[in-house]
Amino acid sequence: MEKRGLRGIPRLVRAAVCSVQGLRFAWKNQEAFRLEVLAALILIPLAFWWSEHAVERILLIGSVVLVMVVELLNSAVETVVDRIGLEHHALSGMAKDISSAAVLLTLLLVPFVWGMILLG
Repeated sequence: MEKRGLRGIPRLVRAAVCSVQGLRFAWKNQEAFRLEVLAALILIPLAFWWSEHAVERILLIGSVVLVMVVELLNSAVETVVDRIGLEHHALSGMAKDISSAAVLLTLLLVPFVWGMILLG
């Protein structure tokens, strides 16, 4: 929890610490995030090897990073919904399904971007 009254550099340092904690939590508790990080460790170096232009690299790497960002947001939604209650509720299920759909769309974006750049 953020301490009240922090400003400037101390606030930024505290935010960075919280961000690292979030990444650690996701790595430890979210198998999908771990798989996406491992895929990124393969795909990002390939983006430098296979692409010739900076814009291509940005698109290739950006599509991969976007998957991880959306996965983190999906995990956050799931965590908040579970915090509210573990019993089934239609709105809770809808929130989880919608955030999962966002992950699916970004996962579909990766082969599209990579295919358009590498094959097109």
